Amino acid sequence: MSQQLQTSSKLEASEARFSLSRLRRSPLTLLLHFSVLLIVILWTLPTAGLLISSFRDKDQLALSGWWTSLTASEQNLMVRTGGADTQIQDGDVFVLKGQLLVDNKAAQVRAFGFSSGEPTKFIPGDIAKMKNGGELTVTADGKYRMTSLEPFKGNRGKRIFFTAVVPPKFGLDNYHTVLGAEGIGRSFINSLTVTIPATIIPILIAAYAAYALSWMRMPGRNILIAVVVGLLVVPLQMSLIPLLRLYNDIGALFGVGAKTYVGIWLAHTGFGLPLAIYLLRNYISSLPKEIIESAKVDGATDFEIFMKIVLPLSYPALASFGIFQFLWVWNDLLVATVFLGTGEEHMVLTARLRELLGSRGGNWEILTASAFVSIAVPLAVFFALQRYLVRGLLSGSVK
Repeated sequence: MSQQLQTSSKLEASEARFSLSRLRRSPLTLLLHFSVLLIVILWTLPTAGLLISSFRDKDQLALSGWWTSLTASEQNLMVRTGGADTQIQDGDVFVLKGQLLVDNKAAQVRAFGFSSGEPTKFIPGDIAKMKNGGELTVTADGKYRMTSLEPFKGNRGKRIFFTAVVPPKFGLDNYHTVLGAEGIGRSFINSLTVTIPATIIPILIAAYAAYALSWMRMPGRNILIAVVVGLLVVPLQMSLIPLLRLYNDIGALFGVGAKTYVGIWLAHTGFGLPLAIYLLRNYISSLPKEIIESAKVDGATDFEIFMKIVLPLSYPALASFGIFQFLWVWNDLLVATVFLGTGEEHMVLTARLRELLGSRGGNWEILTASAFVSIAVPLAVFFALQRYLVRGLLSGSVK
């Protein structure tokens, strides 16, 4: 009986200590959860703003931020009155009158003017004196009356500048501009032509190298691993031009043109191999040693071990690097411009979207829609393979 009481008291004491430790850790756990939530919000908020902006009217997008997209905004607008054929004579003066419209609705006017230099000089109800002795009056509901001592001439009408309250507007105009642009379909195919081989080739090469650096004994293996890690910090911009010159020299030797897909495939392969080898080696070296040794005892060669055992088990690591490489190559502009140029035949999607902006970025409002058009394919790839991403990156970090 006494032993049972002692055992029970020990269990109760242990549960009490466990509960106390949970209470002590709870503030830290709450802080951790709050920090993760904050990071997720800060990471997601710009993307949400970009998505909202892609559906906004381009004029409103230029005047206010996406967080004001659901509220009315004030815009400076300009309209022309009717031509001289619409004027009427009222006593000694000639009159042009009508209704200011915004989206085919009566405008809510906050200010007006007849000069582009002073578009908000007058408030609704004021009488604006014009240079020719005439007058202009605009009411708050958008009705205007312009008078002149001399008959109005011309059929274009007179300009009226005004500030009106405009309700929020959303639409697909930005997407129509991007998707309807000439050559966008060809550029989409070109991006796939560049991205798919430039993702597969480094994976194939890196998988063989990672297995060799993990399980095959060779002189200088540690030095090779150190070189691979060192290559991770080499800037792409630093080696881009020397690589291009080397490729041009080799191409001239074998009669291969400079602006071909082969060059950009080799370039992306070279830039992606260090990270690919590093990630795959971490994963492959963490595989159970007993599996490799058992296969060797059974007489399997290194190639058979790699193809039948290591490669099927390394699918998470292959998928995780494939996501990274696909994203980098798909969103690339610099390497594609250097190795493929800006010709219509080989122009990739990122270069095509840049061309839509013009030399001075005049149509910058389509950037938001362009961003989501360009990330549609990478998002599909990511969500298809994301379950392997964390497994592939973390494998090998804990023994």
